[in-house]
Amino acid sequence: MEREIDRRIGVASAVMRTLHGSVVVKRELSRKAKLSIYRSIFVPALTYGHELWVVTERTRSQVQAAEMSFLCRVAGLSLRDRVRSSVIREELGVDPLLLRIETSQMRWLGDLVRMPPGRLPGEVFRARPTGRRPRGRPRTCWRRSRLAWERLGIP
Repeated sequence: MEREIDRRIGVASAVMRTLHGSVVVKRELSRKAKLSIYRSIFVPALTYGHELWVVTERTRSQVQAAEMSFLCRVAGLSLRDRVRSSVIREELGVDPLLLRIETSQMRWLGDLVRMPPGRLPGEVFRARPTGRRPRGRPRTCWRRSRLAWERLGIP
């Protein structure tokens, strides 16, 4: 999962690099226009598929750093200015991206709980493994665990 999150951050950073010279630092564009680019291009590129992310402290820090990097450039600030993230967000009128991610994840959890029987995501969520675990190191993913698929009735 961390590889996927790193990839999403890389995609968002590539978007930021592409837009940097032509849009983000242009003084002719208003902050409102730059923030609309942030909301319509940068945020979706960064958060695609975020409902299934397992957010650890490391990934929280990485997502927040990527977000603040873009917002600092929109605000015309650098790290040398030593302005707090909360002040920048308040000045730009932007909510923390991690709050949006957590809200979406909770919404997806509610969808999983309400899913009717027979839908695969709901079945995987409600699955209760039976029997004993095999000796040795646990499997690292569902694909490699043939027993997990057999328990769900999937050939």
